[in-house]
Amino acid sequence: MVTTREVTYEVDGLTMVAHLAQPDGEGPWPAVLVGHDGIGLENYQRERADLLAERGYVALAMDYHGGQWFPGNPEAMLARVLPLLASPERMHAIGQAALDVLLSVPGADANRLAGLGYGAGGSIILHLARTGVRFQAVAAVHPGLEIARPEDWASVTGTVLLCTGSEDPICTPDHVLALGHALRDTEADWRVNIYGGAQHAFWSAPTDSAGVPSGKTTHTVPTVPGVEYHPAHAARAWRAVLDLFDETIS
Repeated sequence: MVTTREVTYEVDGLTMVAHLAQPDGEGPWPAVLVGHDGIGLENYQRERADLLAERGYVALAMDYHGGQWFPGNPEAMLARVLPLLASPERMHAIGQAALDVLLSVPGADANRLAGLGYGAGGSIILHLARTGVRFQAVAAVHPGLEIARPEDWASVTGTVLLCTGSEDPICTPDHVLALGHALRDTEADWRVNIYGGAQHAFWSAPTDSAGVPSGKTTHTVPTVPGVEYHPAHAARAWRAVLDLFDETIS
């Protein structure tokens, strides 16, 4: 059995509304911090936390929009996300606040800690890893990447997994190569999965303007350019995340 509940906390001038999922019992459990995509904390990331709890992890799907989300409104989403990603201090504060909430859960094992992030949430998770959070595993699915330098990754302690599409205009081949070179030079344990033909946010099933799944295979409401659903690669990326966590923190 799995127990879920909303958790609120204050950071970045907002009341964040996160989703906590944990197994029944007393633990200790490996702990996973989940960062949502730029659109906001939606059912996909909540379900990731629930599925992880079913496998014996305590998982917190963080919020970094103060309970807001932006289906069909890419302009409002970018107005929130781009300034955030441009501020390492804000990213750190938001990520650390969520991590503190996760590790305050009775039974959460700080020595078996992982991060999982999608899009901008992946950027926040990677930022935490770069700045000294001792994740045993970090999985970033189509994050926005800067051109990496080895010195920026010297503090990474755990295994890094990057899942991205070959056609992603935000996580480009140049970004992926630079990250690989940086991680190689720091002698980190890392791997990259590139999914042929996949674009940005390839896990994101199309919805209507209210965020309700449309059942369609292509997006019919506005999104940022370069976003397209690829169900086969979405399943493959999730399997890769589970394999990583099974290997490193189970």
